Amino acid sequence: MHQSECLAKGGFKINNGPSTKDKGPMDRKEDPEPSNEASLPQPTQAGRIKPCTELIEQAMRCLENNDKKCTMRKIEELIKANCHDGRLIGKVVADKVKDVVHELWLISDSDEVCGLLIKLRSLNISKGWIRKTLGLNSKDLNKQLVKCGINWESRATKHEVVKKIEDLLREKFGWDEIKMCEALLKYICVDVNEFRKYSVEPCSWLVGLETLSDLRRPYWLGMAKSDLMVGKLDNKIRLILKTTNAIDAIFFVKILNIIKTPSLVIDRESRAPTAKYVFAPINLSYFIYLGINAWPWSIELSAYELKKVLNSFSDEEFAEFVAGEIDGDGAVIYYYNDESESESVFVYITACKDCPKRYTLEVLKEIIAKRFGIIGTINQLETDDALVFCGKNAVKLLRRIIKYMHHPIRRLRAELILAYYDGKISREELMKLYKPTKYKRGAPDVKRNNALEALAQAAPQTHTHGVNDRNKVLGGPTGNHVIINFYYVRPQWT
Repeated sequence: MHQSECLAKGGFKINNGPSTKDKGPMDRKEDPEPSNEASLPQPTQAGRIKPCTELIEQAMRCLENNDKKCTMRKIEELIKANCHDGRLIGKVVADKVKDVVHELWLISDSDEVCGLLIKLRSLNISKGWIRKTLGLNSKDLNKQLVKCGINWESRATKHEVVKKIEDLLREKFGWDEIKMCEALLKYICVDVNEFRKYSVEPCSWLVGLETLSDLRRPYWLGMAKSDLMVGKLDNKIRLILKTTNAIDAIFFVKILNIIKTPSLVIDRESRAPTAKYVFAPINLSYFIYLGINAWPWSIELSAYELKKVLNSFSDEEFAEFVAGEIDGDGAVIYYYNDESESESVFVYITACKDCPKRYTLEVLKEIIAKRFGIIGTINQLETDDALVFCGKNAVKLLRRIIKYMHHPIRRLRAELILAYYDGKISREELMKLYKPTKYKRGAPDVKRNNALEALAQAAPQTHTHGVNDRNKVLGGPTGNHVIINFYYVRPQWT
């Protein structure tokens, strides 16, 4: 299928560069009809600060005068004006609102405390906000609520909401992960039915994903040594996966969701575009927070420590680690030279030349040779170094790790290559099926720099709220929040 045809069927017309006719990312014929109704301007953060500050000053005067009813009225006004929401007003002002509530709490008797809690509940304040503001733990807050006779059920967690949405989608629309996979592949011009004619399953990357619910699986350590960023933050562990890539937009959210429903931040790439046709790449950053002891691996491992850990793995565990590395920073390539009629297969893992990940290549080269008798070389590229396996070594490595691979394109290429070397498909069939999996370097390619569009196409529960059209999502700040695919999103335009 030609890319232009694929894009037309996918629903989005992609244009990563500025239009020569100043029409923006969409054609004029796709623009929404003009409205006769004028939209009210949305207040900016700066515009909200002054009235909030004035209300806080009034509330503090009420406290100084020991006028609790006045203070309660001002707290109500502050909350209704969203002065307590640090995401809208800034942390400094929001913290002052908490101070007002806390001070009122301290000077109130038992009846007044109950009145304060009842008022906050009526204003739809979360229990988490109350706990932090009053300095209570969940147990103590619940005791106080029982004492006041307040039935304050916790809000449904994000995971519960997502589960309900997916259950409804499965029941009412027949949605499942296979349909999501097929939508992604269709978007990037891969015809799943064509692959299935040759008994190659393009959605096999979904098989075995449920086993990754255990972070002790070596796959996660492999990902942490490649694309997955792991760090400590406020007595929590944060896992982050970031991409502008259409395939990774679905792959990353799917594997993180095995652990916990991720949140998503959309921002524009701050560095200069690496391709001339890309005007402003859009990043999707998926992240989850875990308990401080939930991540079972050391965050920083020296070459000696990594080697010790890998040597403790069984052959299957080590193969799973390598699959995680390749899913993150690897590639699977089939090459055929028409002139010489020669062919080769390459599997490689890259790492920046002067960064901590570089030593991983040396360790992997040594242990893969020792464990599996598969020989690789470390090649120096322009900005990166790469551990490269080619020919029979590459095919042998793919046989070892394929069942643990979950990256949609790398798994699909591996399936194709092994089907060819097993005699299940001819070279002509391999080249025909392999072609739509390729990335077009230096040219517009729907697989690159189209993460947001791919997410909107492949995730059936994707929607935008508070944004009128795609121009506003991709073109700049709108003054609204954007909710995409059940995640809370704040555009971070740079």
